[in-house]
Amino acid sequence: MKSLRYIFPFVFAVLSAPTFAADAEAGLLAIKSLGSVNGQALACSEAALAARAKQLMLAHAPKTQRFGAAYEEATQEAFLAQTRAAGTCPDATSLTDRLNRLALQLADTLPVVAPMAK
Repeated sequence: MKSLRYIFPFVFAVLSAPTFAADAEAGLLAIKSLGSVNGQALACSEAALAARAKQLMLAHAPKTQRFGAAYEEATQEAFLAQTRAAGTCPDATSLTDRLNRLALQLADTLPVVAPMAK
């Protein structure tokens, strides 16, 4: 009977692992998109939007190298693409709309977890 008590949590963890992996990938894609908006906002001198993107990143993304690197790489790629294109920047309204949609997506895929009380 004691062995069943230890086996159940293991079976539960194994069966729910694919769900966690899918959630992590969806979250990673959202963070990459957030980095892309951040890079474009930085290249277009939209400091307030870039600050909001960073705030969303810090609030939602797990504090791991994988998520941090994905955000930074997407930011750099978008910044370079915008500056190399030498085209016109999107207006602040369209960048704000993209950021608002990403905020909603992040709330679903990577909800903010309140820190535990000490």
